[in-house]
Amino acid sequence: QVQLVESGGGLVQPGGSLRLSCAASGFSFSISDMGWYRQAPGKQRELVAVIRSSGYTTYADSVKGRFTISRDNTKNAVYLQMNSLKPDDTAVYYCKRVSGTVYWGQGTQVTVSS
Repeated sequence: QVQLVESGGGLVQPGGSLRLSCAASGFSFSISDMGWYRQAPGKQRELVAVIRSSGYTTYADSVKGRFTISRDNTKNAVYLQMNSLKPDDTAVYYCKRVSGTVYWGQGTQVTVSS
């Protein structure tokens, strides 16, 4: 059974940091490209960052220099380190397998507010 389980969301003040985690199971994680997406209220879901199986990374312009995606194939996990958070980063963040059969996690809420 395929599972993608996100964790690490919460409420943080502007300028703060959070680290999201996504635990994967039920598929060949090490050869999968993985991504983080987000959806703010009233907006379409958008790409935040992708990490290829090779380790190559890409980012949305809005998060470049502030967010870092990484993976640990020994733990079947992908992470999103978010620094210098802004209110515009408030959204539900989703983990996604972007190569092969697409799988989504259930999402974790990130709220940036003072």
